[in-house]
Amino acid sequence: QVQLVESGGGSVQAGGSLRLSCVASTSIYCMGWFRQAPGKEREGVATIDRAGRTTYADSVKGRFTISRDNAKNTLYLQLNSLKPEDTGMYYCAAYSVWCPLQEAAFAYWGKGTQVTASS
Repeated sequence: QVQLVESGGGSVQAGGSLRLSCVASTSIYCMGWFRQAPGKEREGVATIDRAGRTTYADSVKGRFTISRDNAKNTLYLQLNSLKPEDTGMYYCAAYSVWCPLQEAAFAYWGKGTQVTASS
């Protein structure tokens, strides 16, 4: 079992920035960020494998950056140029085999951290 604990959410004005962190209880191949806005389904934001290969949703390309520190079992998400539509609960997820931007592929989930961008 892998435990994931997110931190770093908050409320900012549109155009602002936040940095999310997720600490995993053990090393795991693929880690990613997903988000869920009120009344909407959860969607993939970005994933990164142990080698640093990344995948992004089109809606965040150029604004968000996913990274990880393998020595610390920690995942990051830098959110820049935030828009009101980025508001939602952001979840850290992990999976051991491969690294798709698909919710169904991920076995381990954190409890989430709230991000709010107001206009």
